[in-house]
Amino acid sequence: MKVALAQIDPTIGDFSGNTAKILEFTRRAQQGGAELVLFPELAICGYPPADLLEKTAFVARSGEALCEIARATARDGIAVIAGYVTAAEHGAGKHVMNSAALVRDGRVEFVQSKMLLPFYDVFDEQRYFAAAARQRLCFFEGEPVALTICEDAWNDKSFWENRLYTVDPVEELTRQGAGLILNISASPWWRDKRELRREMLAAIAKRHRVPVAMVNQVGGNDSLVFDGSSLVIDPGGRVIAQAKSFEEDLIFADLDALTGDMHEQAFDEDEAMLEALALGTRDYVRKCGFSKVVVALSGGIDSALVAAIAVRALGAENVTTLGMPSPYSSPGSIDDSRKLAENLGIRYEVVAIDEIFRGFNHALEPVFAGRGPDSTEENIQSRIRGALLMAFSNKFNALVLTTGNKSEMSTGYCTLYGDMVGALAVIGDVFKTRVYDLCRSVNREREIIPAAILEKPPSAELRPGQKDTDSLPPYEVLDPVLEAYVEHYETPENIAAERGLDLEMVRAIVKMVERSEYKRQQAALVLKVTPKAFGMGRRFPIAAKVQV
Repeated sequence: MKVALAQIDPTIGDFSGNTAKILEFTRRAQQGGAELVLFPELAICGYPPADLLEKTAFVARSGEALCEIARATARDGIAVIAGYVTAAEHGAGKHVMNSAALVRDGRVEFVQSKMLLPFYDVFDEQRYFAAAARQRLCFFEGEPVALTICEDAWNDKSFWENRLYTVDPVEELTRQGAGLILNISASPWWRDKRELRREMLAAIAKRHRVPVAMVNQVGGNDSLVFDGSSLVIDPGGRVIAQAKSFEEDLIFADLDALTGDMHEQAFDEDEAMLEALALGTRDYVRKCGFSKVVVALSGGIDSALVAAIAVRALGAENVTTLGMPSPYSSPGSIDDSRKLAENLGIRYEVVAIDEIFRGFNHALEPVFAGRGPDSTEENIQSRIRGALLMAFSNKFNALVLTTGNKSEMSTGYCTLYGDMVGALAVIGDVFKTRVYDLCRSVNREREIIPAAILEKPPSAELRPGQKDTDSLPPYEVLDPVLEAYVEHYETPENIAAERGLDLEMVRAIVKMVERSEYKRQQAALVLKVTPKAFGMGRRFPIAAKVQV
């Protein structure tokens, strides 16, 4: 049997657009000689649809779109498997199910719903879906096939030390005689996720001695980035077909000869992260109905990286940058920003804030009488810049990309309604030390980010001679502490002991993290590229007194 894996980028709720894309890829698969083409989890409606699932019209439209696909492919001589939303059985507790349908010859031949519903990190499927009570074999051309949906394949007892579910749908279906495992997925990307996914699927293939074909969604949907990287693995655990990462693709595999297309995935993890951030940015901007963005260039490394990612995502013609020097900005910051803009081929405008800053101080002088300058005046500078960015955004219909990194968001080293202004936090899940790694990757073939930006000490330049280390430990010390506490929930005591650090310093860092929760919950959407990002996958109360 020759199968095709159609790795597409659906838009949530765009039933007509998604249907058209499915039909286009089906035609291409049929022309390539495939007997069966697979599309990702919930490909018809897009994943994750969240509370759209509460709308009965949304659910009905999902079923109607599937019928449109069945009618349109009735005479094509190819079968289609695609994910969509179905109504749950009466008494199931929820009113919808996450399902996969096999359509052929103009009709729906088989439907299987998802049994394992993830409820951790960014996943909240138990909020919406009823779980399938049982799994049944799907027969295609007389052959028994296990048709599974994403998480249904993530519970192999020989691979996971601690399983989240008592049931393994793959094991049950292979026990019933399945000779092929098909998995349609919407599996988000984060660093090292591709290797984990590949190893897990290979372990399943070897354990059950059957081929495994997994098609994965690609594209950005809000904070999530899906890498695609679809795979076909033979019974020995060898990859015999693979799709590209971070772009739509169509691959073919001959399951009798155990051969297939091998498309290049030769990204190291830093390059993969750049591609993920660019894809997430591109899809967020375009799926929200925009084409242009604006970035504030400070002369620092964070804004330089965001500008470079924006150009990779949208093209230089769609990126504008603003320099907004204050009385404390060094001449080098403007010069470095201008050089960066030249290297990227993007528009760079300078709007000085000196006069505006003096106006604020003059207006506030009577009510601030007797009080010396402090962080209040520093934050005013940042908030002036935020207002100017939003004015540019309004005037030119361009989304603002924020430039704060994960180290700053963790510790609250950022200003509400100032540098936090914007629609998307492109590098909000990238620690400062990783920012340098990504910049070096940007410069791999030629110097795009000027060396002066990479070499200067990090500074917000909000007062004379200011450096980040005036308020924070060096990032080489800070970032491992933040990663341990924010991503792995280690205690300050364990962090200090295991890394040989001063406990009081670690506690001070942790206190900054806890005190800044109110800022993070007002922050722009963060693109998730690590196992634990700020946003919907990390939920903490604001009004709390944390003692652990």
